[in-house]
Amino acid sequence: MEQLARWIRPWVTTDGPEALDSMVMDARDRTANLGFFAAAAIVWILVGLVVTTRDPLVDLTAGFIGALLIGLAVALTLIPLVWLTVYGRHRQIAYRGDWLRAVRRSAWVGIVVAVLIMLRIQGLLELPIALFMIALVLVAEATLSVER
Repeated sequence: MEQLARWIRPWVTTDGPEALDSMVMDARDRTANLGFFAAAAIVWILVGLVVTTRDPLVDLTAGFIGALLIGLAVALTLIPLVWLTVYGRHRQIAYRGDWLRAVRRSAWVGIVVAVLIMLRIQGLLELPIALFMIALVLVAEATLSVER
């Protein structure tokens, strides 16, 4: 069993200078992940309600509400996924600021999704505009994520 664990996750084993003493995620991190997933599920249900009951071509406010809800749902879904990706990349160690970065990165994606949907509803979405928005977000996030 020890060899199987060493083969799957070599940093977990007890021999070696880089061995970790605990591979258990903190309860607060697990609770936060489950809370974000639960909030995302609720917002996705609201998105389903708006999308199936309202027509954005007839009622323009339904389109904006739907775009905002979809952006929020995407952001809430991505927060735990981004955090878990960084958590796994850091050898299952949660560093200070990881949650803040995950929320910020997910918020960028949610804002871009909401704005792109709003532009599409109004018939103003074009490829150069979308690429420019994505490039702006990438530059802004690269600037904010510089290791000091």
